[in-house]
Amino acid sequence: MRPADPARATIVIPCFDEARRLPRDGVLALAHSADVLLVDSGSTDGTPALLAELAADSPHVRALTLARNRGKGEAVRHGLLAALDTGAQRLAYFDADFATPGEEMLRLLDLLDRSPDTSVLLASRVALLGRDIRRSASRHYLGRVYATVASLALDLPVYDTQCGAKALRRTPALEAALARPFRTRWAFDVELLGRLLATPGFRSEEIVEEPLRAWADVAGGRLIPWEMARALGEILALWRALAQDRARGWSS
Repeated sequence: MRPADPARATIVIPCFDEARRLPRDGVLALAHSADVLLVDSGSTDGTPALLAELAADSPHVRALTLARNRGKGEAVRHGLLAALDTGAQRLAYFDADFATPGEEMLRLLDLLDRSPDTSVLLASRVALLGRDIRRSASRHYLGRVYATVASLALDLPVYDTQCGAKALRRTPALEAALARPFRTRWAFDVELLGRLLATPGFRSEEIVEEPLRAWADVAGGRLIPWEMARALGEILALWRALAQDRARGWSS
């Protein structure tokens, strides 16, 4: 891949059978302000062809194809590693359905750029007055259970680990955290934060949450209640592993 423009961030979008949900216009609009890396994780529909078309339509859109589906977490990890290999200094990832609007992802990156002490900026779906957060009641309450368990596992009071939008600054801690495959398939966001927190020299104060101005459930999402239960099971298994990582230092 060509070297990254240091003035532009790289946004990774993991894709698996997203031919009907990935908004073509949304991707191209995003590419006006950032480099976009679309990662196909073994799709079986028309996604590979769509990603190739998008990459041909804009010099700031690239497509990366993985040979088989290994879960969203590995798609994100491979995308972030590919971005780091090009020299990207500011990175992000968010979901292919654009539940987080593209302009909100760009706003998060702008906030990260203006906050030199912040290494990780997490989007949070908080239904505040003046915000447009449209989320089903079932997902909201399942999410609160998930977030509580995640906070306990991380020993960090995080409100919304499972929101798909996150902005990241290139640091040695991030490079170390991405060096190995994730243990988990659904709870990789929590695992990534846990790895960062276990890295010597990384401070929890480098992680900041930012409430989104807008977010909306999009039909066709894969994290149904059964998958949420599986994710909770992964976090419970991860809890002990993260404690061990903290005890020895992840990169040791």
